[in-house]
Amino acid sequence: MKLLGYVFRVILALAAAAAFIGAVWSAAFYITEAAAAALHWQPHPLARYLAASYLGLILFALASAAIGLLTRGRQQRSWQALQRAIQQMARGDFRVDLPADLEEQHHPLARIAAGIQDMAANLQAMERMRQEFISNVSHEIGSPLTSIRGFARALRSGNLSEEQRLRYLDIIEAECVRLSRLSRDLLQLTVLDADPHAVRPAPYRLDVQLQQVLLQLEPQWMDKKLDIQAVLEEVVISADEHLLDQVWLNLIHNAVKFTPLGGRITVHLERRDDRAVVTVSDTGPGIAEEDQPRIFERFYKADRSRHRAAGGSGLGLAIAKKIVELHGGTISVQSRPGEGAAFTVVLPLRPPGSPPAAATAGES
Repeated sequence: MKLLGYVFRVILALAAAAAFIGAVWSAAFYITEAAAAALHWQPHPLARYLAASYLGLILFALASAAIGLLTRGRQQRSWQALQRAIQQMARGDFRVDLPADLEEQHHPLARIAAGIQDMAANLQAMERMRQEFISNVSHEIGSPLTSIRGFARALRSGNLSEEQRLRYLDIIEAECVRLSRLSRDLLQLTVLDADPHAVRPAPYRLDVQLQQVLLQLEPQWMDKKLDIQAVLEEVVISADEHLLDQVWLNLIHNAVKFTPLGGRITVHLERRDDRAVVTVSDTGPGIAEEDQPRIFERFYKADRSRHRAAGGSGLGLAIAKKIVELHGGTISVQSRPGEGAAFTVVLPLRPPGSPPAAATAGES
C-alpha cells in the first residue's frame, strides 16, 4: 500500500509539472500572437517561435520564483513554529501545539513535528510524575514528623501516666522506624534507577531461597495461624540472590499481612521452558479491579475500604517490579475483591544476553 501511494504521488507530481509547463508555454504563445497582431508584425515563423520560447522561459522563471517564495514562506513559518516549540519545551512548558498543517503526512516536516509532539507529551507525563513523586515524598515524610512532634509535646507536659508515656514513646519509635524504612526504600529506588547494571547474577537454588523466606517470616504467619502451602519445584536460576530476596519478602509479607486469621497462603514455583514462574497467592480481601493497574506505581496506595494495598509507604511493590524488570522478567497480579490475590513473577533462568553454556555449568 505504501509503494502504491508513493507511485501515485510521483505520477501526480509529474502530471502537475507537465500541466504547469504546458500552461506557461501556452500563455507565452498566445501573448506573442496577441503582441504580433497588435503591432501588425508579420515575422518569420522561426522568429515567432523563438520569441514565444524566450517569453515562455521568462514566464516560467517568474512563476517558479513566485511559487518558491510562497513555498519558502510557508516552510519558514513551519520552521519558526518548530523552533518556538523547542524553545517552549526548553523553558519547561511542554504544552506544545504545532500548526495543523505540520501534522499532515505529506508535509516535509511532518515526521519532525510528530517527534516533537511525542517528546513533549512524554516530557509532560514525566513532569507530572516528578511533581506527584515530590508531593508523595513530602506527605510520607511530613505525616510521621507531625506525629512525632505532637507526641513529643505531649511528653514534655509531664501530666502523663507511666503507661501513657510508654505508649507515646512506642509510637515515636514506630514513626522513626517508618521514616528510616522510607529513606532506605527511596535510596534503593534511586540506585536501581541510576544503575541499570545493578544486578549481579550468580547461579543458586530458587526453591531453597523461597523456603528460607517462608522460615524467616514464620513468626508472623504462625501468630495469625495461617495455612502455608509451598509447592516448590527444584529450579536453579542465575540471578542476583540478594535483590530477589527482597521481592519474595515483599510479596510473602504482604500476603501474610493482608490474609485474615486462619487464612491460607500458597507459594508455587515451577519451571516453564527457560523460565521460572513463582506465584504467591492468598485468601485475603483482594484488590479492586480499578486499583490493580496502579499498585506497582510508586507511593500508590488503595486506601478505600481497607484494601490490601493500604498501609506502608507504597514503595514495596514498586521496588519489586523494578528488580524483576532488571532481571528481564515480569510481575503481574490477578485478584477479585473478597477472593484473595495472586502475584505471579516470571524470570528467565539466565540473565538476558548470557551464553547458555554458563548457566548449564552452574546447574550441573
